[in-house]
Amino acid sequence: MFTLTKAEQFGQEIRKSRFLAWAGPAGSEEEARRFIVGHSSQDAGHNCWAFRIGDIYRFSDDGEPGGTAGRPILQAIEGRELDRVAVVVSRWFGGILLGAGGLMRAYGGTAASCLGAAEREPIVVCTALSVACAFADEARIRSGLGSFPGTLIETRGFTPDGVELHVMLPRDRMDDFIRMVTDISRGQAVVGHLDD
Repeated sequence: MFTLTKAEQFGQEIRKSRFLAWAGPAGSEEEARRFIVGHSSQDAGHNCWAFRIGDIYRFSDDGEPGGTAGRPILQAIEGRELDRVAVVVSRWFGGILLGAGGLMRAYGGTAASCLGAAEREPIVVCTALSVACAFADEARIRSGLGSFPGTLIETRGFTPDGVELHVMLPRDRMDDFIRMVTDISRGQAVVGHLDD
């Protein structure tokens, strides 16, 4: 899955109606709704939208016939394998009726073109771990993190026997990290999950 790195816009005219799409990253439902409100055009006849954040997805036809705008926009998001994304498509009516099929193609196509032009990046699912280790092992563990790009580590406290670290790393590298810590500490470090 991917998300967008920044907001993107795309406009086109279809049978004298003007369509303008805005797409952008949204990490929560609240962010998505703020994006939609902030990018809806007040003078447009319709501001149809959709967003997807994990298992949460919503869409609106904003007065267009049911199923002709919001769902095609959502399908454009899903078709591009995107998540954590909001899209709003504004329409200014040009005097020619498009029909249900024409509206679906216009809204879905405008959204898809906007998303296709947008810069995207892979979504990296991270996990948080705690590591309790001896003082002597801390430097070697920190040094070993060089082979784990995108990993964050911070000291959270001290124990009578050593230090407690909090580590945030890509979930698909968790087993490799635990194996490295076990090898460095000769099985003495204790690794636990913080996000359970």
